Amino acid sequence: MNGFTRTVVRTVLQAIPTILGIIVISFLLLYLMPGDAVDAIAGMSGSASQETMDALRDTYGLNDSFIVQFFRYLGGVLTLNFGTSISYSAPVLDVIMERLPSTMILMLTAFVIALTVGIMVGWAMAVFAGKWPDRLLTSTSLLLYSAPNFWVGLMIIVIFSARLQWFPSGGAETIGAALTGWGWFLDRLKHLVLPSCALAAFFVAIYARLTRAAMLEVLRQDYIRTAAAKGLHPMLIQFRHGLRNALIPVTTVAGMHLGNMLGGAVVVETVFNWPGIGRLTMSAIAARDTQVLLGILLLTSVVVIIVNVIIDWLTTLLDPRIRS
Repeated sequence: MNGFTRTVVRTVLQAIPTILGIIVISFLLLYLMPGDAVDAIAGMSGSASQETMDALRDTYGLNDSFIVQFFRYLGGVLTLNFGTSISYSAPVLDVIMERLPSTMILMLTAFVIALTVGIMVGWAMAVFAGKWPDRLLTSTSLLLYSAPNFWVGLMIIVIFSARLQWFPSGGAETIGAALTGWGWFLDRLKHLVLPSCALAAFFVAIYARLTRAAMLEVLRQDYIRTAAAKGLHPMLIQFRHGLRNALIPVTTVAGMHLGNMLGGAVVVETVFNWPGIGRLTMSAIAARDTQVLLGILLLTSVVVIIVNVIIDWLTTLLDPRIRS
């Protein structure tokens, strides 16, 4: 087996007990949560008899013991049956897959923005270390790192939507526009800019500071001085020999931060009214829809594991020593 195949096999073997642990802990915590979906339905309807509520609990198996409910759910997961959403009256997998593409588009865009901007800003900070550009960019990074996502999102809306009116303030597309083709794509792109930038802001600060520290460490190595002694252009030294090696810790940390980005997506999607997994999670919590919450936790965990496999593969491409 080559290096990538070994990485995939090792990660899959490690993922099995991890996913099982996620299912057990998530199911236990949600089981201990006060109230259930039937209580939420009764509260929204305004009136419901005890007989009706008991009948609903019997229908959805909520009166069964913890052990019975857990192994019934675990057996369903093994057959890719995540149960039925009580609040949506639809299979959980269908409810999640309807929202998942929007969240993945938002996260992927924010991830690309965070990596690209963070790496370039970190490179500039390292090149001008100790000078005023470095101090200015460091202060900006500290501000983005300290500011919460919802505040950054609200400030972006105030500046770029309310004042400048460059981008829409929320939603995924213009309601009632009935656009197709290129017009539909540009409309979706305009709605994507602000939430993706708000989600990426925190991670831009992290990747910039990490790239700066890694670049300063790499530029002090002997092979950098050797390349300079050979007469190579400084930009070639910085990008080909310096930045490439400095990206190894950045890519590793980027994979670890994917879970944090999923958590940030909940806040950003709420602020920008983005129809994704984050808003679905908040709705499921309000409705006590544990089946939907369990499905979201499980599927997002699988997504994080898959991304970590990709990050491991990219790390082997950046540093040939890891392959051996």
